[in-house]
Amino acid sequence: MNTNSIARIAGIALSAGITAGLAVAPAAAQKQPMEKCYGVAKAGQNDCAAGPGTSCAGTSTRDYQGNAWKLVTKGSCEDITTPKGKGSLTPINR
Repeated sequence: MNTNSIARIAGIALSAGITAGLAVAPAAAQKQPMEKCYGVAKAGQNDCAAGPGTSCAGTSTRDYQGNAWKLVTKGSCEDITTPKGKGSLTPINR
């Protein structure tokens, strides 16, 4: 085997490894526990689901609206600070 062949095989192996890593990453990220966090979404950027096949995502009309929620990593909601106050695990009056 010459140097070019070895370099070529190494390049193929590296590409395959990167591709395999990319294929696994999204599945791992989706398994992260999430929770609804009220009062942290910018106008039009809230998450929502009203049942199968329906959505109310993007319907908030003002920044940090108290009854609009965004999915965040579990345990982080109440640590999020906005100009209107902290995030809440339940709807808040704003």
